[in-house]
Parts: sequence; C-alpha cells; structure tokens
Amino acid sequence: MRAITIVPGQAGSARLDQVEEPSLSYGSVLVDTLAIGVCGTDLELVAGEYGWAPPGRERLGIGHESLGRVAEAPPGSGLDAGDLVVGIVRRPDPVPCPSCAVGEWDMCRNGRYTERGIKELDGFGSERYRVEPEFAVRLDPGLERAGVLLEPASVLAKAWEQVERIGARSQWTPERVLVTGAGPIGLLAALLGVQRGLETHVLDRVTEGPKPDLVADLGATYHTGPVADACPQPDVVIECTGVGQLVFDVMIALAPDGIVCLTGVSAAGRALSVDAGALNRELVLQNNAIVGTVNANRRHYEAAAKALAQADPGWLERLVTRRVPVERCQDALERRPDDVKVVVEFPG
Repeated sequence: MRAITIVPGQAGSARLDQVEEPSLSYGSVLVDTLAIGVCGTDLELVAGEYGWAPPGRERLGIGHESLGRVAEAPPGSGLDAGDLVVGIVRRPDPVPCPSCAVGEWDMCRNGRYTERGIKELDGFGSERYRVEPEFAVRLDPGLERAGVLLEPASVLAKAWEQVERIGARSQWTPERVLVTGAGPIGLLAALLGVQRGLETHVLDRVTEGPKPDLVADLGATYHTGPVADACPQPDVVIECTGVGQLVFDVMIALAPDGIVCLTGVSAAGRALSVDAGALNRELVLQNNAIVGTVNANRRHYEAAAKALAQADPGWLERLVTRRVPVERCQDALERRPDDVKVVVEFPG
C-alpha cells in the first residue's frame, strides 16, 4: 500500500512510498484512510527539523491529523465497519508517569510518550492503518468532509478546558475573548469561543483572502493592527501564532483576572526587549494567569467531536482551502500564501 514517509532529520526526504500492510501491533481496528491534514508540524518534519522513526527503522510514516472509515473492528470494541473515525495521536509512556497512568498522556511528565506520525510510531498518512479501539474516536456521519479538523480542534478543546479550570479559581464570568492568529488553530479557537456565547475577536495580519470572511461568518470580529486597538482588555486570550512580541503584547492587554492560553510555539533565537518588571507588576496586581498547552487526550477529542458536530458544516468545509490527491502529496507539503488548511485525500 502507499504511505507518505520521511527520513527524520533529513530535509527533502518526503515521498510517497510502497510499504507493508499495517501491523496488528498497532491495533485491532483496521481503518481505510479518507484524508489527512497538513499542519505546521508536518512542514517542520518535512524540513528535517525533528521527528523520530520507529525503532530499527530509517523512515517514519507521517500524518497525525486523520480521517478514516472503519474497515474491520472486533466485537466489543464500540466500533462498527463503516464508522467515521479519527486516530488519537499520542500514546502514554511505558513507565507510566502519574499523568499517563490516568489517561492524561497529554500532560506526560517524563517525555517517554510516543506519537503517531511524529515520534517513534508511524502516522495515519497511508491507505490503511490500524489503531487500538481506545485510541479511535467515532465522528458524526455528517463530518465526512470536515472531520479531518478533529485533531486540531482537540487542541483547542483542551485550551478552553484549561482556561475554564483556571477561571474557576474565582467568581469569573468572562465576556470577551481575543484570538491571535486566523490559521486553522485560531479559527477553531474562535469557533469554540462563539459556541460559548462570548464576544469573540480575531487578530491577524492579512486583509484579503478567506480569513476575514470566515471570521465574520462565524459571528466574530476580524481585526488587523495592534492588540490594544483590536480588543482592549479581553478576559481571555487564545494565542495561536507563537510570535514573540505578540505574546508579550497580549499579556499586557489582559483585563483583571484575565487568562492567556498559549498554543503557538515560538521560534528560538530571536531576542526581544521587554520591561520584565512592568510585566510582572501587571500580572501580579491584576491576578492574571498565563498557561501553555499542547496535545490532547481522549476527553478533549470527544469534546472537539461534539463541537464540530454542532458547527455549520459549510463553514467547517471552507476552512479546507486546498484538497490534494495523495498522488500529488508533494504539492500539499509546500505552503502557499493563501492556504488555511491543506488536506491530502486518499481514494478510500
């Protein structure tokens, strides 16, 4: 069968390979792949920036944002042939640490977790894959076109869960959220903000293309320019860019008791001049909180599946701005200026 593979650490090594059928060691559920999403992590893997092949192997099968249809499932698995499913990315470490032992593998304490398509396990970017029943999330049948957004949506479901847990420290009734960045993560963060009944603002740099309309049609407000002009004193900020200066700007802009959730990963090596004393004073005297978040566990995938099922399917489909057949997967692995979400489709 065909699969998209790379040599981790080697730029330009991505190719469409012929590989063996998926091993039962990966799980008892056999899935026919419909699509995989391409995100910044995939582009970094293709650029050779990181990635770990399975033990004893040179190449790693990539693709961690998945959508497939169950071909075979054992009795009692909770799945049936024909179900739409998404595979969960992370697996708990073998020790396990206290977090992994209770299913909170997204909060692994010792770093010995593995991840499909990223770290020591082949991903879902093949014509077929196997997965354990407990790591397969069933989707509403109406999400056949947009279900590939579930993995990124799970990251935002976790982000909002973290925000709400921190907010529960006091009598907290947020009204306004600022989302920085209008890529797939930012747009899904805004979707979840709107679904919570919050006044939702999205800040990005572009003035043309699909992003402003996607935000407006969601019922949110699109902005360019400085943070202070876009949304003065937001109660919540979901930061989705990783742009260093912007990260500090939103910390200063927060309302009292406000919360910033950082989902973007900043590039290292760039120094910024920051008034650390003023920032510290602002955070302490305003009871503000900053939290970073990454990955998701099953609870977050299930919350994201509910959120997508409640969303306008037409709006979700518009987030996918390019659909590329697997035969031309190289095209999908090259970013274009007008891309929002790029998807590789398999003839499933």
